[in-house]
Amino acid sequence: MRDVEDDVEVEMKSIQPQERHGDVSGSSSARVVISAGSKSQERRQRRRGRIQFATLCWTLYLAGWNDGTTGPLLPRIQRVYNVNFAIVSLLFVFACIGFITGALSNLVLDGRYGFGKVIVHSFLRSLFQVVAYCFESAAPPFPLFVLGYAINGVGMALQDAQANGFVASLQDNPEMKMGILHAVWFRAGAFSSPLVATQFAQQPHWSFHYLCSLGLALVNTILLIMVFGLKTQDECLAQIGVPPCEKGNSERSQFRQVFALRAVHLLAFFILVYVGVEVTVGGWIVTYIIDIRGGGPSSGYISSGFFGGLMTGRLCLLWVNRMVGERRVLFIYAFLAIGLELVVWFVPSLVGGAVAVSMIGILLGPMYPIAMNHAGRVLPRWLLTDPLLPCPCRLVSMMAFMTSIWILVPSSARRED
Repeated sequence: MRDVEDDVEVEMKSIQPQERHGDVSGSSSARVVISAGSKSQERRQRRRGRIQFATLCWTLYLAGWNDGTTGPLLPRIQRVYNVNFAIVSLLFVFACIGFITGALSNLVLDGRYGFGKVIVHSFLRSLFQVVAYCFESAAPPFPLFVLGYAINGVGMALQDAQANGFVASLQDNPEMKMGILHAVWFRAGAFSSPLVATQFAQQPHWSFHYLCSLGLALVNTILLIMVFGLKTQDECLAQIGVPPCEKGNSERSQFRQVFALRAVHLLAFFILVYVGVEVTVGGWIVTYIIDIRGGGPSSGYISSGFFGGLMTGRLCLLWVNRMVGERRVLFIYAFLAIGLELVVWFVPSLVGGAVAVSMIGILLGPMYPIAMNHAGRVLPRWLLTDPLLPCPCRLVSMMAFMTSIWILVPSSARRED
């Protein structure tokens, strides 16, 4: 009996190591499976992230296309509607009013409906822009034509804010992606649009250029719906492995929280001046070249050169920004751009003015992405990713500019001795 028990003990001892070896093999195989699954998930998230980013790049391409359209068509619009500079400038004024309206609406709509519903909702995206381009393509009476610019401004404001805030909240090199978003795509749209608009400006059906814009807007709407659906921003970020941002604990409204930040006011005033310079050069340089320098119908290509310079500067000067420092390099760009603008003003040369305008575009190009990147560093992330900055900045900037002008107004009549 004792021999049998000894045999059983020997067999149990021989079995136990095998069982432990089996456990080790099973756990290692489980780790391999988990590791493979994790890598597969990371690949899917990276692919999804690239698709989301590419879709937003197309959205900014449409915004750039819209910005580059007006300049080459402006002289033709003046002739068709027989309006002077003051009246035709209402196009820019009402586009600004529409942008402000969209900016204020974004604060309410984003919190109520979420990122995806705001950016692709039929009444806020497709309807606004499709109706606007339908108005403009029909060349209606001037008041309706101006109204189309206001409606288009609302849709552009919503998308500009959403796209900038989404990219700024990414964790994988957001500075580089912000530069690509505004350089390769936004300015690519502004570069290509004058090439087409200049041709339409010389045709009897000049307003059919807006049919091209209508087609791009429809494609943009379809892409946004397919990629983002009706999800919130946090849900879209979760699809690519980005954790949701922290939320503010303040009881104050979003308006008060944004306007209470000193950095918002300073950045807003900078963006006001920058956007004013950019729109003035890109929108009015064609009229200036034709009326002052005696340019011909092909002068619209100079506007394309300016926006091409913006695209080149935002892309090719990224290494300069990093080497010199974004804060310091902006001063260098500004002083050089001022010098080149003096060349355009005082040197009576058509070719020299065109080259100088393109160089000004190169120097102005990096400024807006630098401002957006700096906003991501100095503003609370939960406010940035709502996304609020691009819209209130413009609104605050207009208020600050208005106030600064009022300060300069004399308080009493000047006495003449």
